[in-house]
Amino acid sequence: MNCYSAYIMSRRWAVLIALFALMHAGAAIAAQDTSDTAPSHLNPDGSVTRTPHKPATPTDGSAATNPASEETPTSNQPQIIVNPPAPPPMEWGWRQQLTWGATIVLAVLGYVGIMLALRTLKSIDKHLESGGAVTKVAMDTANAALALAQAIASSERPWIVVTVEPFLTMENSFKVMASNRGRSPARIVSSVDQVKIAVDETNLAKVPEFEKVEAGDEPEPIVLLPGEATGIWALNREDLGTICKTPEVLKKVERWEETLFLFGRIQYMELSAVGEAQMHETFWCCRYIHGEKSSALVMAGPPAYNKHS
Repeated sequence: MNCYSAYIMSRRWAVLIALFALMHAGAAIAAQDTSDTAPSHLNPDGSVTRTPHKPATPTDGSAATNPASEETPTSNQPQIIVNPPAPPPMEWGWRQQLTWGATIVLAVLGYVGIMLALRTLKSIDKHLESGGAVTKVAMDTANAALALAQAIASSERPWIVVTVEPFLTMENSFKVMASNRGRSPARIVSSVDQVKIAVDETNLAKVPEFEKVEAGDEPEPIVLLPGEATGIWALNREDLGTICKTPEVLKKVERWEETLFLFGRIQYMELSAVGEAQMHETFWCCRYIHGEKSSALVMAGPPAYNKHS
């Protein structure tokens, strides 16, 4: 019986202790509700700290006469720190799996597309290089064909060449001859000449200068067949005084102090050609050499005085 009574009393004490704990928990919850309106701030570790709210102190002195206020503790309540719960782990559902698979497929397709684009660019580059080489070969072939056509045309065109020949019947007499060495007839349109007395070739003008021919003094056109020639100038030793004009100049020429130059220009074209674009020119120059008994006339002068076009 004593044991049974002790057991009953222990159960009653357990019920009383449970009731006391529930009352204490209700007071703590009420204090927390009153502190919810208090200001709070976020700690560096992610927890929230709330500052307890102090009860208002009445100004009419009712706190001294209120017995409930005497029983309430005046000390500050402890701070309550509420840590946020850890975020739940992300579920790996069928939507996430589908998104991951689509991302992998897009990455693979992008890589394949980039490789195909690079391959296409390389192919285009090779085609451009081969096209450039083919174009260059075609241009070289065209230039070679044009050069060959020009060479053939030049070989078939007339060529006027100027030479100096002595007179067989007259001593110390010379003639300047223009002959057609080409393969087609030539029509001489104009022929001009000039006499110049200078110390040597270096004293001549860089470009041949001719006096303007009057309209009525132009020679008649001459047609030369291939191999034919015509005289354009004649010089005799006896005509030297007339050419030099003064005895002083004649003596200088006879003493080789100065030199007598004869130069000219012949303009001609093909017999069937029309227009100035088909015009050709031949420049010539001769030098007179005086001797005691015999003289000579030879081709001489700078390159600008002996050129063909």
